[in-house]
Amino acid sequence: MKSPLAHTLAAPIAAMALLGPLTLASAGQAATPMPPAPPGTDADTRAWWNITGALSGDDMEGRDTGSPAYARAAAKVEALFRAAGLQPAGDNRSWRQTVPLEEVRVDKAGTAFTLERSDGTRLGLAFLHEIDVRATGELPAKAEGALSFRGYCSPDEMGPDMAGKIAVCFGARRAGETSAALRLKAAAAAGAIGLIEVDDPGFTIEPARWPDAYSRRVTIVGSPEPPAPRLLVMRLSDARFADLIAGSGRDAAALLATGAAGKPLPTFDIPARLKVETHLSRARYGSDNVLGLLPGTDPALKAQVVVVSAHLDGYGHGEPVKGDEIYNGAFDDAAYVATLVRLADQRHGHGFRRSVLFAAFTGEEKGLLGAVWFTRHPTVPKTDLAADINLDQLRPLFPLKILTMHAVDDTTLGATARRVAGAMGVEIRPDREPDRHLLMRADHWPFLQIGVPATGFVFGYDPGTEAERRYRQWYQIRYHRPQDDMTQPIDFKAAADFNTFFYRLTAAVADAQDRPHFLPDSPLKPATP
Repeated sequence: MKSPLAHTLAAPIAAMALLGPLTLASAGQAATPMPPAPPGTDADTRAWWNITGALSGDDMEGRDTGSPAYARAAAKVEALFRAAGLQPAGDNRSWRQTVPLEEVRVDKAGTAFTLERSDGTRLGLAFLHEIDVRATGELPAKAEGALSFRGYCSPDEMGPDMAGKIAVCFGARRAGETSAALRLKAAAAAGAIGLIEVDDPGFTIEPARWPDAYSRRVTIVGSPEPPAPRLLVMRLSDARFADLIAGSGRDAAALLATGAAGKPLPTFDIPARLKVETHLSRARYGSDNVLGLLPGTDPALKAQVVVVSAHLDGYGHGEPVKGDEIYNGAFDDAAYVATLVRLADQRHGHGFRRSVLFAAFTGEEKGLLGAVWFTRHPTVPKTDLAADINLDQLRPLFPLKILTMHAVDDTTLGATARRVAGAMGVEIRPDREPDRHLLMRADHWPFLQIGVPATGFVFGYDPGTEAERRYRQWYQIRYHRPQDDMTQPIDFKAAADFNTFFYRLTAAVADAQDRPHFLPDSPLKPATP
């Protein structure tokens, strides 16, 4: 059979006409030409790069969930899906599936954190730059309490005398240590009014960074409040820990080092109180998943649907970093919505044996909301969902030699991916950094939760290599930052190689005789009814 790649050269020309001028301009600013792909880049990768730029330029304003800018991006993707020959796969035979959302935001104006020491001195902590607070609908407008350091804030460390106080905790993040959920539960049970989690400087595989873009909680309408919604759950930069415990006679640096090493920590009262004032705003709105279907060709298999997905939303506008407040989200995840578009362009209406549903999800950055809504309200019968191959967490910064694969040993997708990657000289590995919980942080996770085989990928590396250095640097300076834009470094061959791997993997899964399934020993395997 002739490969549908024959359609590739014509498809970019048609698609580019839908994208408009390819610049990095924001409203009211002079247009800056988008950096081009280097000479010699193949046609598919050039088209992919142009689509990435069209979705992540400043005029897209970071594509925040539910924003007018997100709606503009969704319209572009719908037009591209339509031009590629897909069919509408949303609600009521449309291209869209609207997710009903509600938001609570802690506003900068009217929110303040003031440390009041026993000697009468006062110190303000900068909201979003040094301290942040969890947004809930029941957050008190005003609160204050005495501070007490409770080590890791396990139930035993919390003690019996925390009523009305604010517990200060070392914010451990490694497996086997007191988790954030357990700290919250212990603080609430002890009657504390607040909880301050100090950043763990020893968690070097994904270090804490500041500023936070904003403090917001976006949920599907009707979702319950989080546990202990009146409890002030705060995060503090480890750089301000010494100021917080000043006068206690304790060495802040030594305490941080002890916590980073996972060794026992002391508990002690801090001669200070924290005064907190918050101002909340609320909103309700909808935001759309964009869904297109490539119907299958095999009468016996076309009812089965393989989902290929990426998230269209980004962070939008947030706290400025180096003078830039637009969190463009180029690699995260405009580039991989572009990969979906390129696969659709290449097929140009020529189906695989199984049907393939192309999903550009909303609300991923707010908690996988679009994927959660789709898996609760699928636009095809749930029993027909054969698999999800999700594109996120991908950073083409160095040659593609290794791919970390989520749930690689849980479903037959792992063996299929190993065959496809092996033929390209790429090694498939399981996640070697499970403490980051990447499996649960992307849109494949809701599919696994409803019993659908699903996976996603991360560019992998060996410890101590240049590849690792580039990966860590990207997370430190670009992840969920305005600097994830079209001017950042990129390995175009690695990007092309991954896209080729994805195209081949999708074909292998969609054309296989056997439907993907969970392996017998997988802890993710759904329970038998």
